Amino acid sequence: MRPLLPVRRALVPKRRLLMPAVSSTLAARRRLTTEHASTSRRRSPAHAFPSSPALSTERKPSAVAEYVVTTVDAVVNWARQGSMWPLTFGLACCGVEMMHVSMPRYDNDRLGIIFRASPRQADVMIVAGTVTNKMAPALRQCYDQMPDPKWVISMGSCANGGGYYHYSYSVVRGVDRLVPVDIFVPGCPPTAEALMYGIAQLHRRMRKTKITRMWYRK
Repeated sequence: MRPLLPVRRALVPKRRLLMPAVSSTLAARRRLTTEHASTSRRRSPAHAFPSSPALSTERKPSAVAEYVVTTVDAVVNWARQGSMWPLTFGLACCGVEMMHVSMPRYDNDRLGIIFRASPRQADVMIVAGTVTNKMAPALRQCYDQMPDPKWVISMGSCANGGGYYHYSYSVVRGVDRLVPVDIFVPGCPPTAEALMYGIAQLHRRMRKTKITRMWYRK
């Protein structure tokens, strides 16, 4: 057992030399981490520009006004979805399916959809059927008489692009050539369910209307 004593004595100083080296490395790493954090904090835009309006956390009066205007838009759009008054513009067989939507099976009155005969009391125009060149001025005049905001639903292949009568000399090849169209409902003729789905898509579009905010930013 005596020869092991010198080996132990030789190992002890090595351990004592290794421990300070490890501790010094850890201390250096901590120092570098602290310096990096303080440097990044000094270089951050918030510390470099403390009075910048884009970086300040305080809510300015303009931000409060934007929030109020956005809330008003959301409430008004929600009310518009529940009181949609379409203009009856049935021109062909698609008009029969449009009438089907107002029957008791679908009962569009429960959604606040009430068909109006006057464009001045309507906010949605449902163009159902073939639009001829002779009917085009009347359609445009009805659209111009509708109060803003107003939307247009093109129902059926004939209203979308002429449909079966696309190559006829007397047919308008798409209502979008006369008025801006928001929703296209395909089909010849489209079913009442398809029209209801188009109305649901128009409700989603109504939710994104920002009339009050646009007026405020003017």
